[in-house]
Amino acid sequence: MNYQPDNIFAKILRGEIPNDTVYEDDEVLAFRDIGPQAPVHVLVIPKGEYGSLDDFTRDAPAELVGRFFQKVGEIARRLGVDGEGYRVIANTGHNGGQEVQHFHIHICAGRRLGRMIARE
Repeated sequence: MNYQPDNIFAKILRGEIPNDTVYEDDEVLAFRDIGPQAPVHVLVIPKGEYGSLDDFTRDAPAELVGRFFQKVGEIARRLGVDGEGYRVIANTGHNGGQEVQHFHIHICAGRRLGRMIARE
């Protein structure tokens, strides 16, 4: 997937669009989703230019991939959702429902979530 530098998450990383940050360091930004699908809905993105999970796991150094997923768990604990449970979602590509062409993880929690995949 070709990275699109004008995607909304790239604009957020450049400070062009405000966000409700819940965690940030040199490699990761986590912020509340503007259209939450659960009482807690946070997006976690790497600060590098990775279009999808496929790109991230293929092109990023293994150490960065490992740290990113460790931080996803840390962010969930900081949000206090680890006790009752939460869902981690990474939509990849058109058929996977990816809408923004910058790799991101959704952390959804705060209520019992429905089926993983709705039948159409």
